[in-house]
Amino acid sequence: MLRDITLGQYYRTDSVIHRLDPRVKLVATFIFIISLFVVKNFWGYLIAGVFLAVCIKLSNVPPKFIFRGMKTIFFLLLLTMVFNLFLTPGTALVSFWKLTITYEGLKMASMMAIRLVFLITGSSIMTLTTTPNNLTDGMESVLGPLKKIRVPVHEISMMMSIALRFIPILLEETDKIMKAQMARGADFESGSLINRAKSLVPLLVPLFISAFRRAMDLAMAMEARCYRGGDGRTKMKPLIYKKRDRIAYGVLYSYLIVAIVVGRILFR
Repeated sequence: MLRDITLGQYYRTDSVIHRLDPRVKLVATFIFIISLFVVKNFWGYLIAGVFLAVCIKLSNVPPKFIFRGMKTIFFLLLLTMVFNLFLTPGTALVSFWKLTITYEGLKMASMMAIRLVFLITGSSIMTLTTTPNNLTDGMESVLGPLKKIRVPVHEISMMMSIALRFIPILLEETDKIMKAQMARGADFESGSLINRAKSLVPLLVPLFISAFRRAMDLAMAMEARCYRGGDGRTKMKPLIYKKRDRIAYGVLYSYLIVAIVVGRILFR
C-alpha cells in the first residue's frame, strides 16, 4: 500500500514535460485545477480528460505508475461519492429504508469522483516530472510578486519542496519499520479496525523519532553551510524561458478557454 503513493516522487526519464520550465508546470497545474472547478458538465470533463491524457503521453511516465496512487485515495473517493449520492436533494431514482438516490445526487457523485481523480493525477504529473530543486526555484519565481508585501516566498517554497521531498523518504522508512516489526511477529493486516489501529502505535513511535532526527540533521546541515534564506542568494542554474515554454503557455491558455466555453457556456 505504501509503495502505491506516488505524490512527491520524481520519475527520472526524458520527455517534453520534463524539459519544460518548472514555472510552466506550476502554472499548468494551477490552470488545470481551476478548469476542474469551473466546468459544469461532462463535456467539460471530457476536454479535461483529453488534455490530461495528452500530458501523460508526453511525460513518458507509465500510466500504471501514475494511476497506482489512486489506490491510496480510494476510501476518500468512495466516501465523497456516498455523501453526494445520498445527501443531494432532487428527483428520486431509487429509495430504500430512509435513503434515497436522486438523479442530481448521481450526477454530482460522478462529477466529484472525476474531479478528484483528475486533480490527484494532474498534481502527480507535476511532481513526477519536476525535481525538488526545480520545484523550489519555480515556486519562488511564481510567487515572487508577494515579496513586495513582505511575504517570505523563499522560505515558503523551501518548506513545501522539503515536505514533498520527504514524502517518499518517510514512506520508505515506514516500509522498513513495518517489515522489521512483521519479522518480529507484528500483525498489521488481520483483526478488527480498532485492533489494526492499535497495532500501528508501535509503528508510529519509531517513525516520528526518525522524522524528527532527519529534520534535525537537515537543520544542522543548513546551519553549517550558513544558510540564511533567499535574500542575496544567486542560483547556479537560473530559470530561463525557452521557445517550448512559450508554446506551452499558449496551449495552456487555449485549453482553459476551450474548457470554459464548452464546459460552462455552450452546454448548460
